[in-house]
Amino acid sequence: MKTILASTALAIATTVLTAIPGLAETLKFAHVYETGHPLHQGALRVAEEVEKATDGRVTIEVYPASQLGEELALSEGLTLGTLDIIYTGIGFVSSYYAPIGMTDYPFTLRGMDHWRAFRDSDLLAEMKQELSNNMDGVEVAAVSYYGARHVTANKPVTKPADMEGLKIRVPNAPAYMIFPQATGANPTPMAFSEVYLGLQQGVVDAQENPLTTIQAKKLYEVQSDISLTGHIMNSTLTLLSPMTVSKIGEEDADILRAALVRNAEQVTAEIEKAEGELADWFIEQGTNVHEVDRGAFIDVVQPALLAADVPFTKEQFERLQALPGNE
Repeated sequence: MKTILASTALAIATTVLTAIPGLAETLKFAHVYETGHPLHQGALRVAEEVEKATDGRVTIEVYPASQLGEELALSEGLTLGTLDIIYTGIGFVSSYYAPIGMTDYPFTLRGMDHWRAFRDSDLLAEMKQELSNNMDGVEVAAVSYYGARHVTANKPVTKPADMEGLKIRVPNAPAYMIFPQATGANPTPMAFSEVYLGLQQGVVDAQENPLTTIQAKKLYEVQSDISLTGHIMNSTLTLLSPMTVSKIGEEDADILRAALVRNAEQVTAEIEKAEGELADWFIEQGTNVHEVDRGAFIDVVQPALLAADVPFTKEQFERLQALPGNE
C-alpha cells in the first residue's frame, strides 16, 4: 500500500510540475519541407529567438522533411498534443473546416496584393476562428506566403490542351484536383516525400509546386520543363497547440507567437523575392522555362469554381473576389 501511495504521489507531483509555467520546456516544431526551404530556415530562427527571449525556459526542436509524418498526420499530432507547432498548407486543414481551403482552389487569388488583402481580411479571421473551433482550440499563429504553383513536366505546358492525359502528382486535398481535372489531366495524389522518386521512376509524368519548392526538392533534376501557370497561390499556416500554451504559460506563449509572426513575414518576403529570381536560375541549370497564356487556363477552370459542390459558399467566394488587389 505504501508503494502504491508513493507512486501515486510521485505521479501527481510530476503532473503539477509539468503544468507550472516558467519551467524549462522543449517544444516540437514539425513540417514536411526540405532543409533548404525558407520555411525550415525560418523555423530554426524561431527556435533561436525564443530560447534567447525566454532565457532558456522554452527550447524548440525542429523536425523537417516529413520526419514526423505528412501534412495530415502532423495536424492530428497537434490536436493530440504530441506536437506543439507545425507548418501546414491551408488546403490540408480544410479537412477540419472546408471553406478555409478556398484560396487553394485555382485562380481564386490573382496576385500578391490580393493575397495580402486576404491574409489581413475579416474573411480569413472568421475562417481561422472556425478552424480553431473544429481543431479543439488549435491556434493559427501566423500566415505566410508559400508561392505560386507552376507545372513541371518533360514537355512544355503552355495551353490547356497540353495537360490532356498528363499523369500529374497533386497533394492529397480536394482543391488540387480542380486544375488537372478541368484541363483533362489525370490527377494522382502522392505524399510530398515521394514526389522526386515518383517522377524519376515515371510513376507520374508531372507535378506542380512553387519555384522555391521545385528548387529545394531538386525536382528540376527529374523534369526538363517548368511552365509558369501560376494556377494557385498557396498560403502556409503556422499552427500552435493549445496544450503548448498551457505548458509554457501565456507570457512565454506571447513571445513564441510574436516570433512566429515575424518569421511568417520574413519567409513571405524571402519567397516573394526568390520568385522574381528563380526562373533565371533554373535556365542556368539547363531547365526550360515557359511563359503561358494564363487567361486560357482561367477560362477552362472558372466554371468549376462556380459549381455547386465546392466547399465554400458563393458569399465567401464573392467576398474574396471583392478584396483589393484582384486585378
